[in-house]
Amino acid sequence: MATTIPNSLLKYSGTSISDLLQSSSNGVNGVPLKSLGKTTRLGSSSLIRRRDFSVSALIKKGKKKDEHPWPEDADPNVKGGVLSHLSHFKPLKTKPKPVTLDFERPLMDLEKKIIDVRKMAQETGLDFSDQIIMLQNKYEQALKDLYTHLTPIQRVNIARHPNRPTFLDHVINITDKWVELHGDRAGYDDPAIVTGLGTIDGQRYMFIGQQKGRNTKENIQRNFGMPTPHGYRKALRMMYYADHHGFPIITFIDTPGAYADLRSEELGQGEAIAFNLRTMFGLKVPIVSIVIGEGGSGGALAIGCANKLLMMENAVFFVASPEACAAILWKSAKASPKAAEKLKITAPELCKLGICDGIIPEPLGGAHADSAWTSQQIKIAVTEAMAELKKMDIPELLNHRMLKFRSLGGFQEGLPVEPEKKVNMKQKEEPIVQREEISKSSDIELEGEVEKLRGQIMKARESSTELPKLGIDEMIEKLKREVDQEYAEAAKAMGLTDSLNKLRDEFLKSRKSSEQAMDPNLVEKIEKLKADFNLGLSEAPNYASLTYKLDMLKEISKAKKLSEQNEKAMTLKQEFNKRFKEVMNRADVKKKIEALEADIASARGSKDEALVKALKEKIVKLKKEVEFELADVLKSLRLDVDVVKSKTKALNEQIPLPDIKYRIDELNEDINQGIEEAISSTDLKNKIELLKLEMVKAGKTPDSETKNKIDALKQQIKQKLAVVLASSSLVEKHANLKEEIAQAVENSGDSDESVLKEDLRYGDSGVGIAAGRI
Repeated sequence: MATTIPNSLLKYSGTSISDLLQSSSNGVNGVPLKSLGKTTRLGSSSLIRRRDFSVSALIKKGKKKDEHPWPEDADPNVKGGVLSHLSHFKPLKTKPKPVTLDFERPLMDLEKKIIDVRKMAQETGLDFSDQIIMLQNKYEQALKDLYTHLTPIQRVNIARHPNRPTFLDHVINITDKWVELHGDRAGYDDPAIVTGLGTIDGQRYMFIGQQKGRNTKENIQRNFGMPTPHGYRKALRMMYYADHHGFPIITFIDTPGAYADLRSEELGQGEAIAFNLRTMFGLKVPIVSIVIGEGGSGGALAIGCANKLLMMENAVFFVASPEACAAILWKSAKASPKAAEKLKITAPELCKLGICDGIIPEPLGGAHADSAWTSQQIKIAVTEAMAELKKMDIPELLNHRMLKFRSLGGFQEGLPVEPEKKVNMKQKEEPIVQREEISKSSDIELEGEVEKLRGQIMKARESSTELPKLGIDEMIEKLKREVDQEYAEAAKAMGLTDSLNKLRDEFLKSRKSSEQAMDPNLVEKIEKLKADFNLGLSEAPNYASLTYKLDMLKEISKAKKLSEQNEKAMTLKQEFNKRFKEVMNRADVKKKIEALEADIASARGSKDEALVKALKEKIVKLKKEVEFELADVLKSLRLDVDVVKSKTKALNEQIPLPDIKYRIDELNEDINQGIEEAISSTDLKNKIELLKLEMVKAGKTPDSETKNKIDALKQQIKQKLAVVLASSSLVEKHANLKEEIAQAVENSGDSDESVLKEDLRYGDSGVGIAAGRI
């Protein structure tokens, strides 16, 4: 077959110019532009001439596929208008096979019985109408009971039902006219998102929805309703189009989530979703979103930022599927029923949380039981929501959309658990072996924590820093809980749990008020139970663990008590020192102390008894004044103060402090004189000279023999010197003076003790000092 184009005038039969220039994949050999104007053979008989040229092409034999989706004899009166033929979505030629969910199997048994009875009636000709009516009533009642008490995971299964109506099913049922629009104007048309214009009661709307397949072939084509970035960009283009022309937008959500393959990520899946989210909050037309199946994560939100979010009765809306949540939290997808309950993903739960604005009812058995009725319910809900939103001006509409999402979220505490949620929620008891293993591991962890805390306490004591108070308190509370648990385990092992619980109830009933006396019989029962418990405690299997934890609790409690006492003492000491300095730095006290110091300095060495007595009286008086001041300080710190009685003797019996110091000086002079006399003796003097000679010979590094000789000479000199000093009267003088000093220290207080000891240092160790000076 040849097609000729003479003088640029196109003449063809049965084909368009676009068919001629398509790629060979469509069964047509194309014509390169560079061949125009040249004589080139195409196929077996094609020629192109410069002036009067013709284009010839070979077409594959066989039936040619229609270029357009509508048939040659298109019905102009079809529902939705003739343009509805542009959509590739056509009614299924075969009725979908019924699918029975697991929880619907009891209903199928009843339905099978009804079919069997009808078949029997037809075969036998007998009247079984009463039995059939009874079975039908029973079936309807069971269907109603089942679908009015659905669990969250059962609603998830209904939302994923293979026969559930899709977005295009609902659109065709609710629109008067409908035309599908394609492409994202970037080179791709994602079949998972369908967009188009339609009218409801004469009002134009922009429809955007996620489309699943009705069978395996369609699901593969529609990518199981999981859009790529191209699909979201197509939806974005249609949103801009609707915003420009003032068409309200209706979106249908039905996706497990955005497609998460490598190619989608490379094309910017996250960016496409985020761009849609931002854009939808700025559109100046009303937006209503309807969740007709499952709405998964960001893939649903990308077309779900609306003024009103409606949900079908059995639809679900989640951030993560129950299976994914169970795999993350419980490491198994088998926990999906528990995850579905905790996620709060059903329409009633989301309505309570303020995320969903309305629930669209479904027939018993799900939306697939009567898709036409379900579509009409969607139409009614959309019409009512749009009527409410159209009353708002643009600023109010935008603010309404923003506030809807800003108000999401919140916390509720102290709410009672609904009774029906407590049914069949008892946790399975763990085996005893496993419980023992858990107990052992917890004991090891507890021991490690205690050892760590001990190290911190020891480190704090060495560095004189504060103990880790928070850590100690937490450990004490934890040990108390562990000890209580061990006591409970011991009571259980001894078989006293029931008796303990019974006695506890009796005790609570008897003590209606704190002032009421306890029943003597009850006291006797408590004492008897206590004795039985203590008697059998050592035989309990966990006795070793109990005693170990009790010891740890006592040790940590003791450390806490010592820490508190030290902290309190340190605080009081710091406060007392601060107040003491304030008292001693007062002008009047300072003046008195300075005057007293001047009198003591002038009286040093004086033997006038009247002067010394007057000076003593001044010292005692000033001391009492300071003591009374310090007593007031201690009282201000809320400390009990006993009046300190002076242990001093009468003033006339006391030994004057200046006289004692004078006598100490005399004793030191006598000791020095005795040492000089002993050294001047011929025998000791010779030994000292010999020692000096040996030390000069030895030098800085003496050998062992010389060193032993020097040590022997030193020992002989010390012994000789001790003998000389001990034979003199110095020992007796030293003993008498020591007694007098002890008495003076006791009478005068601790303030002069260091001074007297410093003055007596030579007299207390005269022999050692003498040897050192040699």
